[in-house]
Amino acid sequence: MAVTKMFSRILVANRGEIACRVMRTAQKMGISTVAVYSDADAHALHVAMADEAVHIGPAPVTDSYLRADHIIAAALETGAEAIHPGYGFLSENPGFVDAVVKAGLVFIGPSADSIRAMGLKDAAKRLMEKAGVPVVPGYHGEAQELVVLASKAREIGYPVLIKARAGGGGKGMRKVDDPAEFAEALGSARREAKSAFGDDRVLVEKYIAKPRHIEVQVFGDNHGNVVHLYERDCSLQRRHQKVIEEAPAPGITPEMRAAMTNAAVKAAQAINYSGAGTIEFIVDATEGLKPDRFWFMEMNTRLQVEHPVTEMITGLDLVEWQIRVAAGGKLPLTQKQIPLIGHAMEARLYAEDPAKSFLPATGTLHHLAFPAAVKHGTVRIETGVRTGDTISPYYDPMIAKVVVHAADRPAALRAMENALAETEIAGTVTNTAFLAALARHEGFAAGDVDTGLIDRDLARLTVPIAMEAGAKELAILVASGLLKRPGLADPWTALRGYSHHSALAYPVMLEESGNSVRYGVSVLGEERYAITGSGAPIELRVRHEPAAWHITGKGINLRAKSVAIPHGVAILANGSVATFAIADPFLLAEAAGNAGDRLAAPMPGLVKSVRVAAGDLVKKGQILLVLEAMKMEHSITAPHDGKIAEIASEGMQVKENFSLVRFEEPASAEPTKI
Repeated sequence: MAVTKMFSRILVANRGEIACRVMRTAQKMGISTVAVYSDADAHALHVAMADEAVHIGPAPVTDSYLRADHIIAAALETGAEAIHPGYGFLSENPGFVDAVVKAGLVFIGPSADSIRAMGLKDAAKRLMEKAGVPVVPGYHGEAQELVVLASKAREIGYPVLIKARAGGGGKGMRKVDDPAEFAEALGSARREAKSAFGDDRVLVEKYIAKPRHIEVQVFGDNHGNVVHLYERDCSLQRRHQKVIEEAPAPGITPEMRAAMTNAAVKAAQAINYSGAGTIEFIVDATEGLKPDRFWFMEMNTRLQVEHPVTEMITGLDLVEWQIRVAAGGKLPLTQKQIPLIGHAMEARLYAEDPAKSFLPATGTLHHLAFPAAVKHGTVRIETGVRTGDTISPYYDPMIAKVVVHAADRPAALRAMENALAETEIAGTVTNTAFLAALARHEGFAAGDVDTGLIDRDLARLTVPIAMEAGAKELAILVASGLLKRPGLADPWTALRGYSHHSALAYPVMLEESGNSVRYGVSVLGEERYAITGSGAPIELRVRHEPAAWHITGKGINLRAKSVAIPHGVAILANGSVATFAIADPFLLAEAAGNAGDRLAAPMPGLVKSVRVAAGDLVKKGQILLVLEAMKMEHSITAPHDGKIAEIASEGMQVKENFSLVRFEEPASAEPTKI
């Protein structure tokens, strides 16, 4: 048998986690990679991972990741032999495939003809009917007049579902319960479809009362071989978009699996399919999973977002299979050789606010950490971002895919709960708590799931999880600097909070409801502190345990991590995040001093250095002296132009409110040169 010549370099025409995923496998195979990036992604993880990167345009996708000409030019310029499209963007664009082939490059995916055959839902369903694949009862014809569509809806029987024939993601889709509502729903669906896909044609199908979304992973090569890699259940959806996927499908029987996988292979063979693809079925689960109650919905002619679920239960690398098949190789395994091991789940972690209708969020990921291991199973994280990266408004706000694998479904559920609880994100709102609530949902745990589960229980699933008592107190203690372990070389430094007379109260200012609220922190002894504020003093004990703080006191028993973020502190515990804004006392002092003739020390400290002298003329913003407090140096600057009347001496230990600087009347002369 002839040996297939493998690619030496491929270009990945995508971004984010899928670009990183493809590059990881390519590099494992000894293939160098080329990344493409927009202005917004200049410092992205996929750019850092690639052997070479090419800039392709401004941030908007229409000017960058959808510019087929720029991407093909980048491939030719860098010597890439093939292009992997990932998913989304140009992955299912037959015109792009044609252009890639015309340029003498290899498209790592199906042929343009296969993509076209499955690109329009109505044509695809007619094709599947001819191939003997069960199709949802409905109308998939060309006539689009209202009278025709309404008549077909009556023949099918209400309720019916109007669906855009192009595109997906729930756009251009309307459920209609009553014939009197049909015309209005049709108009709405058409307008949305036209806006989203440039095509307002629709099809009408029977609405399934308890639908489950089960799909089959198929794989073909250019030698006529097609196999399936079992099914995935993607029924947990909101707004027709997948949230948690799993394999095998809960409750599936050998008879049901055989019927669905045989139909999926038949569908792929009907279009001479090559590469990774997914046949999606709608299943009527009103009486359980039965071999005669599933119907073809659509085919995704690309790698799916949820492909890691299949990889976990089979132990296979689907991206490697894609690359080998595109290079001319045969499928690595026969159908009988493909294993099915244990149970896997994937949760899509987004920067979005479930309590606000899943409104996408932006922000800087000031802290991002995922578990390397979980109880009850194994975990795999697919991400394209790192700590310090920004979730921008230009692209899908996915942060990561959290994937777990275990011996069985109950263990996989526990592993997912554990993985989400150990995920730490600060800097933007996320759907982590929502995903955890889904993993704990009694119906989902029992396998009684359908596509309407989230909508039915949305209010309960989106209740914000309150942080346990003690988070605010821990934030105040962290902000005071008194929890930092001192260096051992200086015994005096180790005496934190020491005073000859009474305990020093280190000030901390929190921003609360638009106001700056002052607290004082005193050291009472080893691991013991007191916080004073508007109420009675609170005595607390804080111990540093492995990777966390343990804070206890009256009504408080909290184990949590603390993370410094710009102008604040984030407290993380059990999958919850509480963020506290810290007001800089020096900035507050400066602001207060703008109208006064003196600058007072906002906290006890040491005058580390003095930059000007009495009689000097200074300008607003000029550094006057440096004060050391809370183990940090703080520059005290002039709040306005003026003349120095008095200034503290270098080396002075000052108390809070001590007058550091006093001004004479502002002068217009030039400031002192320092």
